[in-house]
Amino acid sequence: PRTLAGVGTRCQGPQVGADTSMVNPRQVSTVFRYTVTMLWVKAFHIVFVASWFAGLFYLPRIFVNLAMVAPDSQAERDRLLLMARKLFRFMTLLAVPALALGLWLWLGYGIGQGPGNPWMHAKLAVVLLLLGYHHACARLLKGFVLNQNRRSHRWYRWFNEVPVVLMLVAVVLVVVKPTF
Repeated sequence: PRTLAGVGTRCQGPQVGADTSMVNPRQVSTVFRYTVTMLWVKAFHIVFVASWFAGLFYLPRIFVNLAMVAPDSQAERDRLLLMARKLFRFMTLLAVPALALGLWLWLGYGIGQGPGNPWMHAKLAVVLLLLGYHHACARLLKGFVLNQNRRSHRWYRWFNEVPVVLMLVAVVLVVVKPTF
């Protein structure tokens, strides 16, 4: 298997930009289909990841508002809980294809595999932290539903910064691909 120049994936056939005058046209077609399919998978992965992050950014903001609701304002509390439950369900549905497409890119196309790719190990650690954060959001939401929240709105404001930092780290890892 060879690597497509500028793409970093394994494939059968000539490298992009190579002299293809002596190459079977079917091989070039296979390389093109492979690359185009991989780019579609990558595009949808980015869309689902960005959408999942939107939920990870917004749900803690709802928690901030829930933590500030006056005890006698049941209607406001119920409205915010409804919003939080719907958002959590939706962002969970978005996380599934984001993760599945990421696994497809990693295991199916070999992105980040092989020597010289320590950035992928770091990115996988960030993904595990994001899954932990998602789970923490579920537990916090359950606490609000059961009226057992013991944290202040200030705590939730700081909690809301965690996915921002994790996104920054993930983007740097994927774009820069540091070798540490």
